[in-house]
Amino acid sequence: MTNYAIDDRLARRNSIILAGAQSFAGAMPTIVVAMGGLVGYYLLGADKSLATVPVSSYVFGTAAMIYPAAFLMKRLGRKLGFLIGAFGSSLAGLLSCFAILQGSFWLFCFGTFLSGAGQAFVAQYRFAAADTASEAFRPKAISWVMVGGILAGIIGPQTSILTKDLFEPVLFAGAFLGQAVLGLVGVLFLLFLQVPDQTKEIQQQGGRPLVEIVSQFRFIVAASCAAVTYALMSFVMTATPLAMIACNHSQEDATLAIQWHVLGMFGPSFFTGSLIQKFGKEKIVVLGLFMLAGCSTVALMGIEVANFWIALILLGVGWNFAFIGATTMLTDCYHPSERAKTQATNDFLVFGTVTIASFSSGGILNAFGWEKLNWVMFPPVVLCLLLLMLQAYKKRTAIV
Repeated sequence: MTNYAIDDRLARRNSIILAGAQSFAGAMPTIVVAMGGLVGYYLLGADKSLATVPVSSYVFGTAAMIYPAAFLMKRLGRKLGFLIGAFGSSLAGLLSCFAILQGSFWLFCFGTFLSGAGQAFVAQYRFAAADTASEAFRPKAISWVMVGGILAGIIGPQTSILTKDLFEPVLFAGAFLGQAVLGLVGVLFLLFLQVPDQTKEIQQQGGRPLVEIVSQFRFIVAASCAAVTYALMSFVMTATPLAMIACNHSQEDATLAIQWHVLGMFGPSFFTGSLIQKFGKEKIVVLGLFMLAGCSTVALMGIEVANFWIALILLGVGWNFAFIGATTMLTDCYHPSERAKTQATNDFLVFGTVTIASFSSGGILNAFGWEKLNWVMFPPVVLCLLLLMLQAYKKRTAIV
């Protein structure tokens, strides 16, 4: 074990810096999610069925960049990769702002796609914190980074609210100028990051074949729980602003719903790592999955603002528990020399699934309505619970 993983001083320092970067770089997606569907609705003509495509383009951009981002950072280092991602997201915000001013729907979709590509680097923040941490501190390192999302949950929506009318009478363009500024602030935090270079031995070793790694049942369970959790979160979150507008709620209520959702996503990170240490990764994932089911249960009970807000808070907290737990489960599946390809494969599966969920969200909402959309949540949750039960059974029988 390396010295920096023994005392965890570097891991603690990096986790705090990455949490700061997450506060601003992680605030950019909340702008895309809160405003993307509304911008699509604003830019399109009579047919509004493609209104959620800008948000889906963002998710697709993340999925498309997962492998290139991971291997670029393996070659150039985490720090330079993170700087490229944050700066690129800032430029994407400027392009999105310009697209809205020009009234170009598809150029706006390209801007959100580039924003998503930048977020592929941000998605690796949690792994960067875990890389230098001891096994005992690893859940907390991941959780600490996610704490930055609390500020992101405030900064992103408030930036949207305060700047969306900056170029009035053209709506929403100012919010994406705000996105560009947030990306630059994230760059400032990342300049202080210290990530040790990998040893030549680790760089040269390929480790086990990727097929062997992903064939492990524990990898299948971890990746499945992470992918389903993130996909369901995106599925509901993408549709919520449009559903709220359709139910005659205001844009401010819809934006604040996203804010409460993001606070739910990252607020529990103060103690999620400690809960994982105390109760185990799998139990926290199970708790998170039940909360995701609770989200849809509340949503099916009514269409008042309170129903939307409570549902999205449950969606966020459930995502936090299940996703952090699944991420920690994944770190048990690979050796240091296998880190880049395993993490990249996991995130490709996660964001590939999220892309499908996000693209289908608007169509299902438009065709079947908010109630039917929420019923879709239950079968994937049950599937993940069955996988976790099977893993527990296999573990018990192996011990016996």
